[in-house]
Amino acid sequence: MEIDFSKNGDGLVPAIIQDFKTKQVLMLGYMNHEAYTKTIDTKKVTFYSRTKNRLWTKGEESGNFLNLVFVKNDCDKDTLLVYVDPVGPTCHTGTDTCWAEENISNYGFLSNLEDIITDRINTADTKKSYVASLLADGINKVAQKVGEEAVEVVIEAKDNDEELFLNESADLLFHYLILLQAKGYKLENVVNVLQKRQK
Repeated sequence: MEIDFSKNGDGLVPAIIQDFKTKQVLMLGYMNHEAYTKTIDTKKVTFYSRTKNRLWTKGEESGNFLNLVFVKNDCDKDTLLVYVDPVGPTCHTGTDTCWAEENISNYGFLSNLEDIITDRINTADTKKSYVASLLADGINKVAQKVGEEAVEVVIEAKDNDEELFLNESADLLFHYLILLQAKGYKLENVVNVLQKRQK
């Protein structure tokens, strides 16, 4: 990989560290050519410490290594995106990331929807919230609703009304997310099972 270490005049390039599973950004460090080479050779992410003026392998004292998965270079060849499998927290303060965020997967809109469902389950009035009222009817009612929506998706899959098919699919996914939470789980738990099956 061609990396332009001379562009900034100090022989360093920024290295953005990202968890390859969760896609969370964990930290930002800097690498010179020697740090990059050591990272590739040892499969442990190594930086050039501007404070210590030396190479520094993340985890060399704490044991919280960043195991290298792969590296990508940006279009200008002067910034690295380093995918890692972290061992323990990344930040020296003990947090998962250097922004004190939890290193969990985020599925964008679906994660936001899960949060809304959680909020409705915990705080909403059953007379004003569909989610709360459905949960109040018990797990059997929630499971039945998922079954009904699944049948409707199958029926619409055989027809040519794409809008109706997508709407029924959205209904199925929404009710499935409710069912997951009714059983004490979230989408992340299902993703973990799928990842374990991947070969």
